[in-house]
Amino acid sequence: MTAKIPEISADLTASLQQQLASTAGRWTPQQGVQGSAIEGLDLIRCDQPSNTGPSVYEPSLCFLIQGTKTIELGDRQITYRPLSYLVTSVPLPVSGSIETASIDHPYLSVRLKVDRQEVAELVMELGDRAPAPDPDELCTDTLCGLCVTVMDEPMQNALYRLLQLLDSPSDIPVLAPLIRREIIYRALMGERGSRMRKFAATDTQANRISKVISTLKDHYAEPLRVGQLAEAANMSESTLYHSFKQVTRMSPLQFQKKLRLHEARRLMLMEGLEAATASYRVGYESPSHFSREYSRLFGAPPKTDVAVLQGARETADSA
Repeated sequence: MTAKIPEISADLTASLQQQLASTAGRWTPQQGVQGSAIEGLDLIRCDQPSNTGPSVYEPSLCFLIQGTKTIELGDRQITYRPLSYLVTSVPLPVSGSIETASIDHPYLSVRLKVDRQEVAELVMELGDRAPAPDPDELCTDTLCGLCVTVMDEPMQNALYRLLQLLDSPSDIPVLAPLIRREIIYRALMGERGSRMRKFAATDTQANRISKVISTLKDHYAEPLRVGQLAEAANMSESTLYHSFKQVTRMSPLQFQKKLRLHEARRLMLMEGLEAATASYRVGYESPSHFSREYSRLFGAPPKTDVAVLQGARETADSA
C-alpha cells in the first residue's frame, strides 16, 4: 500500500489551533515530557502553572500549541504564546515557567530536535533563495542563540501533518523525514530564519561560537582556558567573550558552571551518585563549594533537590 501524506480538512484554517491541540492532547495522556514514535519528536503537557526549573535546551524547534511559557536565558526573558515557536540554535542552560495552564486547557507543546548538519545542508541548498534578515526583528540582539517567532499557516499545516503521522505508524519511516525537512525549511525561510542560518553557515561568527559551545559541552569537567578556546575559534579573547555573551547571555565561565551543575544533577538522579562523588566527576574540587552553587541554581541543596525529583518521578510512574 502506498503511503500518503495525511490530508488537511477543509476547515483546518479556521480551527487549526483546536485541531493541533486535540491531536497533541491525545498523545499526551500524562503530564511532563513524552516521547513519540517519530525520532526527535517529543510532546509536553502541563495541567497547571508551574516553575519548570533550570534545564539545558538542545538545538530544537519548540512549538507552543496551548498555554504560555516564559524562558529566562541569562539576563534575557522571552515569553511565547500559542501558535508561536522557539528556535534554539545551540545548547543553552535556561530556566522556565509555565504561566498559563489548567486541566481543561492544558499547556501543550511539541519539541522537534534539530541536527546542525541537517540545517547546514539545507542552508547550502537554499543558497541565495533564503530571504534577507528582517530589519524589524523583535529581538534586537540578532546573535542570541534563542528567539521566538509566530507559526505561519504553512508551518502550522506541516506540524499538523507530522502529528497526524502518529495515528499511522507504518507511514512514519517514509513520511516523517519529509515533513521534518519541510518544517526546518519553513523555519529557515521564516522571519527568524536568518538566526538559524548564521549558526549553520560556515565561517560566521555565530558558527564559531557554536563550535566553542560544543567544545565546552564536551569538556565541561576540564579547567576553562579561554585563550585556547579563542585560538581554536580564530578570535581574540575579548571578541570571544563578547560574542559568547551575545549568543548565550552569560560568560564562558557561567556557561561551564551551569553545564557542570546540570550534569551533576543527572548523575545523582539517574546513576545514584552521592553529591560529593558527582561534584568531583563534573570538575569541582570542593564539595562544599559545589553544594553552595547547586543550591543557588536549583533552589535546594543537592540531597534535598534530588529527593524531590525522585519523589515526583515515582508519582508520575505510578499514575
